[in-house]
Amino acid sequence: MPLRAKTWPCRSPSVSYIFKGSYRKANRSRLDSFTGIGDEKALKILEKVGKTFGVPTVTDIHESHEAAMAAAYVDVLQIPAFLCRQTDLLVAAAHTGKVVNVKKGQFLSAASMKFAVDKITESGNPNVILTDRGNTFGYQDLIVDFRGIPEMRSMGVPVVMDVTHSLQQPNQSSGETGGKPQLIETIAKAAIAVGADGLFIETHPDPKNAKSDGANMLPLDLLEDLMIKLTRIREAIQ
Repeated sequence: MPLRAKTWPCRSPSVSYIFKGSYRKANRSRLDSFTGIGDEKALKILEKVGKTFGVPTVTDIHESHEAAMAAAYVDVLQIPAFLCRQTDLLVAAAHTGKVVNVKKGQFLSAASMKFAVDKITESGNPNVILTDRGNTFGYQDLIVDFRGIPEMRSMGVPVVMDVTHSLQQPNQSSGETGGKPQLIETIAKAAIAVGADGLFIETHPDPKNAKSDGANMLPLDLLEDLMIKLTRIREAIQ
């Protein structure tokens, strides 16, 4: 299970934190890519992280039958970007009563995420977060349209910027995703400046040896300095 730190949401003067780990990596380019250590074993690790460190935890779910299982161990259920239109999945997540974080599909406009919000709230769950992770630009790149952050915030839900996933370069010929981690600080600063409620940042002590997404991770020793800078930007705009 990739154990990766996430910051979410960023509030002055302190930064609230939630830990994200995938109990199973379902969306992989190659059949031989690492997918996990077993669902129940991984979910129990996430539960232990939450209890040991006193932080909320979040994990992705990919099919509707996974919602109740994952909800027994974590605080937030995350809907992957490619699945943000899957009605049964959104409704199943809503019915658990947990906070549901929906990642905006790379193929969708910000305005279209209103319908994902509606599916969850109309299923009786008002606890929705939307996360932007960039837009597909050609076959192997993503760009961020920062107009989408205030547009999604106008829907009455918190909006998070997935900084590191928005810097991915997917579908490389090697079968592994590339990235542009040198732009992490740029994207993070811009997102806070335009009003993002939080940031989703993948970080690792040794990104080159991460089980997934290492190409777009922030080295862990750079995280604290970045958080200080971002907190100052938040204070300035408030």
